[in-house]
Amino acid sequence: MTLRAILALLGGSISSGAVMRAGFAKFIAIASLFGAAAAMNPGPAAAADLGLMTSGRGGCSEFVFACENGRQYPLCPIAVSVVGEVVTASLYTSPRRATHVRLVPMGVGYRYAGRGIWLDGFRENALLNFGKHSQIACTIQHS
Repeated sequence: MTLRAILALLGGSISSGAVMRAGFAKFIAIASLFGAAAAMNPGPAAAADLGLMTSGRGGCSEFVFACENGRQYPLCPIAVSVVGEVVTASLYTSPRRATHVRLVPMGVGYRYAGRGIWLDGFRENALLNFGKHSQIACTIQHS
């Protein structure tokens, strides 16, 4: 059965051109509504509703872990809660290599865990763990 035969059975006197024009008009209406929604930019409101403030690439030197091995590991915040807790961040283990870490709720202290790396701490003191068998003592330096 052809498209014209199907349309003739469904609509009787409706031609395929009229159906195509009606479909195109619906497409234009939907596209304009999506355009208007995108122009309103609800992105910052969504972050505020969750109680998070997002930051760009700047501010990477705010928290630096100075460790006993003589190296420094900057923690670059990605999302910060309203009370000032870093929720997600990038932990730079070398100048060009960062690991995405996330705050894990703890009873006392804090833990930032990522793939193959985690950082346990209480106030200014922290232990940086590279896997199960490598652990380095660190202190936080605020700039």
